[in-house]
Amino acid sequence: MNKPKVDYNNKLQSDFEGMIERLDLEQSGKDYLKLRWLEQVLWMEGKSNKMRDRHQSGRKWTIVLSAILPIIVLLNFNEDKIFERGIKVATVAISSAIAIGTALEEFHQYGKRWYSYRRASELLKTQGWQFFQLSGAYRTYENHRQALPIFSEQVESIIQRDVEVYVTEGMQQIVQSEETTSPAQLPSE
Repeated sequence: MNKPKVDYNNKLQSDFEGMIERLDLEQSGKDYLKLRWLEQVLWMEGKSNKMRDRHQSGRKWTIVLSAILPIIVLLNFNEDKIFERGIKVATVAISSAIAIGTALEEFHQYGKRWYSYRRASELLKTQGWQFFQLSGAYRTYENHRQALPIFSEQVESIIQRDVEVYVTEGMQQIVQSEETTSPAQLPSE
């Protein structure tokens, strides 16, 4: 019997919201958990999944087209000039598609971004689980009210690191783009 497919992010949100509501915290603490921590977890999860799908889709197309290309090149119908011309056009088109796909993947860096979002999401979830259980960095606290300021610091630190990585990688991408597209410098006399 097939079970209905449950959207992971919806289930994650529902489960965490239920856990948050059961914590002995003031409303402002619960609001922080929902509006900052949980929203970031869900956002990172969504971005991670989107980057994973784009990365894997692009890689699959590159693999398939790369496998087809040598087969097309080996086709030889010397007597049929129209078919031979079609083979040449197909070869050029597939080669171009592979080159464009590879360049787009390198430019957008879906694989790196997938890893970065996945890492941040998992770090945030780990902090959340440790906070809920008062374990890890929170094991010395008697209750969630005492642990909340440390949890908040940890969450903000993870978010800040993620933003710094994003900005740094973005700047590196701009510099690399400028280096590859700027005209060659002529030697000075």
